[in-house]
Amino acid sequence: MNRPRPRTLVALALCLALLAAGVYTGVRWAQGSKGTVTLLASWTGREAAEFEERVVEDFEDTYGIDVVYQGSSALSQVLAADIAAGSPPDVVVVPGPGELLTYAADGRLRPLDGLFAPEQYDEMWAPRVPGRTGTLHTYWLPIKTSLKSMVWYTGDKPTAPSAGDPEKWCLGMEDGAASGWPGTDWIEDILLQQAGPEQYEKWVNGTLPWTHDDVREAWRTFGEMAGAGDRERAARLLTTGFGADCATTGRLEHQGSFRAGHWRAAGGDYVPSAEVIPGAGSDAGAWEVSGDLAALLTDNPDARQLIRHLADPATDLPDHTVNRAAAPGPGQDTIEARIDRTLREDGPTRCWDASDAMPRTLRDAFHQAVLRHLVEPDTLDDRLRQLQRLTTEQRLRVCGGGAP
Repeated sequence: MNRPRPRTLVALALCLALLAAGVYTGVRWAQGSKGTVTLLASWTGREAAEFEERVVEDFEDTYGIDVVYQGSSALSQVLAADIAAGSPPDVVVVPGPGELLTYAADGRLRPLDGLFAPEQYDEMWAPRVPGRTGTLHTYWLPIKTSLKSMVWYTGDKPTAPSAGDPEKWCLGMEDGAASGWPGTDWIEDILLQQAGPEQYEKWVNGTLPWTHDDVREAWRTFGEMAGAGDRERAARLLTTGFGADCATTGRLEHQGSFRAGHWRAAGGDYVPSAEVIPGAGSDAGAWEVSGDLAALLTDNPDARQLIRHLADPATDLPDHTVNRAAAPGPGQDTIEARIDRTLREDGPTRCWDASDAMPRTLRDAFHQAVLRHLVEPDTLDDRLRQLQRLTTEQRLRVCGGGAP
């Protein structure tokens, strides 16, 4: 049997590729391509691919608008450089409201008023905040959210362990430039459960000092639970990645809902951290949450259309949505369904991940202070005074939910 020559195969492949490109271009022309939107987010790898497949491609096919996506693990630095150069992306997706609150006050963000219905979200997710002139507007939209205040386990359901038994915990701090954030999650959640949402919100907004006894007690509890001061253990924590396999170790993990698939595959489940954290107070039971927020930096009308699309309850957003108009997920008592209900139903009190709600400089210093604390817990007071010097007061709705 005669086989085609290699050159023939290459030519044929090239022709097919050009034909496919021509068909795609023709379809876009027939749809009346309207323009281009630039989008910057922190998602890379699998997260970026999932967002592009589920959200971006649907938007492009529906509206004939191209989305140029850029994912960067150094999002804060890239965004600041783009703004300084006068060429910001049309839309940016930032983890948490801290940086966006600063950009709104500086007049860098465009209001989203009229682009979606804020009443479909709890006020903490899409609040009205002051811009440069002090006028209140909605400046961001939650498009990917996670539940925290979770302790994952396999086997017997855990109860409050001894704070001095660090071997019960599976924990890693390493995450490149963001190393330390698993520790800030711990300290934030301990403070939330021990001191309650009111004190927590004051701390996030800079009106409860880092040197306050409630804050110091949260750090002390974390240090005992993590084994701070044990140099050998600290070295392991500082060099172990936050995504290390914990479900097969028989130990507990304090992590968010993004770990649900990992633990479900191992037959695990979660309990609220309020049931496990030593010294949880009478106001314990609130949930720490996090979210990726979309904001508009230009007057590009096609970018405004993208915001509308992201807010559409029918859009297949990644992870969990907190849009109350979106259809509930399948199942009643699955892990995912329970997480979904906690994130968007009336009843549970939800509070922003504190470091995500703080200004960038303070957030980064918080990460570094956690790493230092694991090695030198005796210098805690020095760390807290340094963090207090970086603190500025802000006005942000940190906690929401509660009774309907």
